[in-house]
Amino acid sequence: MFDRRLHAFRPDIAEASLKGKVEAGRFVEGEKARIAVPVAPLRPAPDAIRGIDTELLFGEDITVFERRDGWCWVKAESDGYVGYLPETSISSSMSEPTHIVLPQRTFLYPEPELRKPYVSVLSMGSRVRVTDAVEGPRHNRYVVLEDGAAIFEKHVKPIGEIGEDDYVDIALRFLETPYLWGGRSGLGIDCSGLVQLSLMMAGRSAPRDTDMQAVGLGEPIERQELRRGDLVFWPGHVAIMEDPETIIHANGHTMSVVRENFEAAIERIGWLYDRPTGYRRP
Repeated sequence: MFDRRLHAFRPDIAEASLKGKVEAGRFVEGEKARIAVPVAPLRPAPDAIRGIDTELLFGEDITVFERRDGWCWVKAESDGYVGYLPETSISSSMSEPTHIVLPQRTFLYPEPELRKPYVSVLSMGSRVRVTDAVEGPRHNRYVVLEDGAAIFEKHVKPIGEIGEDDYVDIALRFLETPYLWGGRSGLGIDCSGLVQLSLMMAGRSAPRDTDMQAVGLGEPIERQELRRGDLVFWPGHVAIMEDPETIIHANGHTMSVVRENFEAAIERIGWLYDRPTGYRRP
């Protein structure tokens, strides 16, 4: 059985790689495009009132299988997630990005000057094309993008140079970030989004949703083996071990990313839902 979250197929159209595996009216290779807005919610249907499954970030690559009535049916190149987003969210003409945004979020300025009104906010993980580096007033250095906008130079890094940081340290930058179901950005994030984005910024890939991570991310371990960076799973939830006594997680109880005592979390969550169902080392 194919998962609609990871395989693009409908009775009328499907991705070409599924030919001979599913029935569809036609099979298409799709066209390459990139996300052209700071954060693009990806939905299970072309309907703005539907809840979001995940989010795609500025500059991320996608394959577009269909454009219809202002919506696009797409697949994310990073994790293979399939869904619908507004056609205004994408561009087929954006240049190949060169740098990735490092902090939880950063501002885009119309020129290299921090006193100018910002024009946009980009999340950690957003991808931009840098064309120049300049010194602005007060000796602050900025990078200039292909459209002329500017970002503080220390807030970006060449894409090929990420991967040296401890992903737990990256996750800790999100403390107090608002919880958002399906969120995957510095503006709002959910539990599995926190795991995925933090690992991505450490140069490692991860599935998007909790159930996918619980069976396909790293290796299973026993509770007594838990150490920093390991993952704890509950039904529909995941947390990161900061140390043997403390977890970091985005959760609906506080509606934010928090540190919490591991044993206290087990008791609190178990009272309403269940005990942990598994442990993994990514």
